[in-house]
Amino acid sequence: MEVLRKLDLTIKDGEFLVLVGPSGCGKSTLLRLLAGLDRPSSGEILIGDRPVSRVRPAQRDVAMVFQSYALYPHLSVRDNLSFGLRRSQSRSPWQQLQDQFSRATRGWPPALRVRSSREQQITEQVQTVTKALELEPLLDRLPKELSGGQKQRVALGRAMARKPAVFLMDEPLSNLDAKLRNSTRTRIVELQRALGTTTVYVTHDQVEAMTMGHRIAVLNAGKLQQLGTPMELYNWPSNLFVAQFIGSPPMALLPVCVGPNATLLLGDRRLPVEGPLVQALSSLEGQQLTAGLRPEGWILAPATNRNLTAEVSHCEVLGNEQVITCRLLEGDHLIQVRTPPKPLYQPTQMVHLSPDPRGWRLFDGLGNAVAMPDTI
Repeated sequence: MEVLRKLDLTIKDGEFLVLVGPSGCGKSTLLRLLAGLDRPSSGEILIGDRPVSRVRPAQRDVAMVFQSYALYPHLSVRDNLSFGLRRSQSRSPWQQLQDQFSRATRGWPPALRVRSSREQQITEQVQTVTKALELEPLLDRLPKELSGGQKQRVALGRAMARKPAVFLMDEPLSNLDAKLRNSTRTRIVELQRALGTTTVYVTHDQVEAMTMGHRIAVLNAGKLQQLGTPMELYNWPSNLFVAQFIGSPPMALLPVCVGPNATLLLGDRRLPVEGPLVQALSSLEGQQLTAGLRPEGWILAPATNRNLTAEVSHCEVLGNEQVITCRLLEGDHLIQVRTPPKPLYQPTQMVHLSPDPRGWRLFDGLGNAVAMPDTI
């Protein structure tokens, strides 16, 4: 079964890259390929300049954080954090002897205890992580004594303590409640910035993608749809899938026709168009397109010949704003409008909308974005 097709992707050193897409799009499969848990049927994976497609996971210098935490239930938080460090570091015969003395005297009073240089190094690395993740009060607890958010912080700390070349995170926040997701999301971003470690983060939540990544790779049906910064994807989606997937509420999409003199027609209504859009439309007369506009591109305005009339279907009050779902009378299309919290709008209420004449994004019959002559 072919899950990923003709995927060519370069991740910059120290970058936080988010892989986002719907369930089954191939993002977790790509992460497993990077980790070495699966092997590609063709092509090559490089970490730095080193081909790793035939390299065992333990030799790839990557650390993976799973959705399920994967903590060892019989080990304390302290031992969970240090487990990867003890497994990953090779030891000389002298270090092995030091470690034997260290283990033999572990229960002795601190003044008599023998601590190997390797043990001291591991302790220092664990202390650095516990301080950054505020885990000091939890070090002697078992995983069963931790909350979901605490378990996730331990899983993150275990990966970070190893100081790998690459962090791989597979939907690490999906089991947390909304408040914990927000705080842990911020903590991950701050830690990645401080460590400067290349990070590949998988999520199906486009809000996480927009707020966390330096760049976002959007996948669908095993294909890379678009790669760019969050605002590049939001403002200039490469196709209809990206336009609808990135952004909440999603972009409103309307079937339009390009009329004479670079006009845009929704049925018999002429939509306002300005700026480089006019130049883009000049060579497309007669073509059927899809025009998209973000929720903030619709302005509630007085009734005029230029404005569109709509009936309020539903209103969501979010405190600092409200999102109004409206049905356009011109063509019976549902759109969502982002407005200030007052005045409140009620179902069946009639409103008039002025679309941003520079905000339209155009897509051809195949769903691909129409090229613009210049940035708007």
